[in-house]
Amino acid sequence: MNRVERQDAHGAPTTSPASALSGIDAFVTGFVGYRPTAVDVLETAEAHPDSALANIFAGFLWMFLERPEAPAKAEPWRARAADCTDLNARERGLLALLEAWQRRDAPAALRCADAVLAEHPEDLATLKLGQYLAFNQADAPAMLRLALGSREAAGHHASYHAMLAFGHEQCHHDEAAERAAHAALAIDAAEPWAHHALSHIHLSSGRLEEGRRFLADRASTWEGLNSFMYSHNWWHLALFEIAEGEPVAALETYDARVWGVQPDYSQDQINAVSLLARLECAGVDVGDRWSALAPYLETRADDVVQPFVTLHWIYGLARAASPLADVLLGRIEGQADDPGVPGDRVRWREVGIPAARGLHAHARGEHDRAVDLLEPVASRLWMTGGSHAQRDLFDQLRLAAMLKAGRWVEAQPLLALRRRVEPAHPLVVGGLQAMAERLGIAGR
Repeated sequence: MNRVERQDAHGAPTTSPASALSGIDAFVTGFVGYRPTAVDVLETAEAHPDSALANIFAGFLWMFLERPEAPAKAEPWRARAADCTDLNARERGLLALLEAWQRRDAPAALRCADAVLAEHPEDLATLKLGQYLAFNQADAPAMLRLALGSREAAGHHASYHAMLAFGHEQCHHDEAAERAAHAALAIDAAEPWAHHALSHIHLSSGRLEEGRRFLADRASTWEGLNSFMYSHNWWHLALFEIAEGEPVAALETYDARVWGVQPDYSQDQINAVSLLARLECAGVDVGDRWSALAPYLETRADDVVQPFVTLHWIYGLARAASPLADVLLGRIEGQADDPGVPGDRVRWREVGIPAARGLHAHARGEHDRAVDLLEPVASRLWMTGGSHAQRDLFDQLRLAAMLKAGRWVEAQPLLALRRRVEPAHPLVVGGLQAMAERLGIAGR
């Protein structure tokens, strides 16, 4: 006998029993809204082996661990979901997505998300997951395409417009992105992903004072969010502080808001690595903070799941003078011919490996070598994943290496471009002054 279909919090169908819906909805709304309640589905899945969807969502949670052992952690939940009978088409599609994700076949997982959304455009949790997968694959057009397909079905949700905004922003459609973000805020002024999208727009367009003020005015609404969204929006505020020439304020933000919320989580760790590195580029002495990060980063010495994230591990470990930096570099170099990384071998061989070598050299003070390794792949670092704002770290490190190596002619055009949007950034101010003196063009 077929089960009765019910609906989750966004109106997407499930064959789960009514008693499992509260846990399912906790995941759906928590995942989309960056609330810690998303983990409540683990208890629901444990209590409901007859709920395929609850167990699929539990598997998703383990995959968000973003560690090599995540697929094995997700496997018991996948197996329970697969043992359920009478799954509907959405649940079968999401189960296939989980299985592809466990195989580290992100393109196949993204195709599964696309297929589910084609039939259920109201499914905001799958839209959020699809954008996450596309983001990690450096496929900004897919992020936008997925969101556009849900406009009619989900346009009454603030979170939908926030996802649409970020898709537009990553495709450099800044005006459309800003409209979508404000549409989200018109529905819910506290929508954190809309705050995030606008922070990207303000930073990339050089509207620094406006962006800093906007985030500062809304920071109180981030209390109670999960550690990623809380610390990441504060990370964005710190970028404005640095760009406006106040890196000491950004260091205070790092200590109070960016690091230490959930230090064992991957995204909190890359926020910390990125901000410490930027502060050093801005001339700040960060003291023993790299050493404080080291115990957490050392658990990542075998982690080559995502190129963009792994590049942060290698830099942070090397700056902390951890011997595991060399271990991770060897693991990264082994990616070139690893048959277990479908779709990623080109990204690793042609971009990720030379970038990792360059960042490792930079962190060890080998600035000439860092420039030589980073320069040839600079235009293709987008392939590693991450956002424009996040990848700007690599551009700052490359520029800082040029300045420290005395490669003034190479640094000059990069400094001139950065001055257009961040004229008070300490890296720009100090770099322009030093360059002008070395090239004999000061005061001209």
